[in-house]
Amino acid sequence: MTYSYELPPTPSHTVGPFFGYALPFPEGGDLAPAHHPDTLTLRGRVLDGAGDPVPDAFVEIWQPGPDGSRAGAPGSMRRDPVTGQGAGRNGVDFTGFGRISTDADGQWAMHTLPPGGVPYVCLAVFARGLMHHLHTRAYLADDPADALLSSLPEERRATLIAEPVPGAHRTYRFDIRLQGEGETVFLETA
Repeated sequence: MTYSYELPPTPSHTVGPFFGYALPFPEGGDLAPAHHPDTLTLRGRVLDGAGDPVPDAFVEIWQPGPDGSRAGAPGSMRRDPVTGQGAGRNGVDFTGFGRISTDADGQWAMHTLPPGGVPYVCLAVFARGLMHHLHTRAYLADDPADALLSSLPEERRATLIAEPVPGAHRTYRFDIRLQGEGETVFLETA
């Protein structure tokens, strides 16, 4: 005898918002060592198709160090010796990885160092309703020699350019639009 059932989706069918309580960690957006003179700030908002903020998303950043190294600095995450819980970064090492939750207005911010060898940082976005996280790049300059940027129409290319914030030293704004008008260019992964 064969049975057929229509089952509703379960938490494993989407990436969120189930991750919010476990994956963020203290100082997750502070990739740059404390008080480093070359620190830059990359900030923005995650917005849905209607342009409304997504308050329960998180953004990961992956990038090479200023010297172009992609090795990172393992062990820079401290743990509380009593509880074993994450206690934040050690404030000295640059790891090339960060994770930050969005706030109630969909805002996020990371403090990092300029990437070496490439004009961009890689971002992964996790949000409710997504079957898989999304990958994109935030370019800190419009680089016409970059193969990805040069392959895009001008209006689509603009969705990958982090804009300098007037009057704010070494601060860039990069809004991530998940769909709709002005949707950010997302990259396919293998």
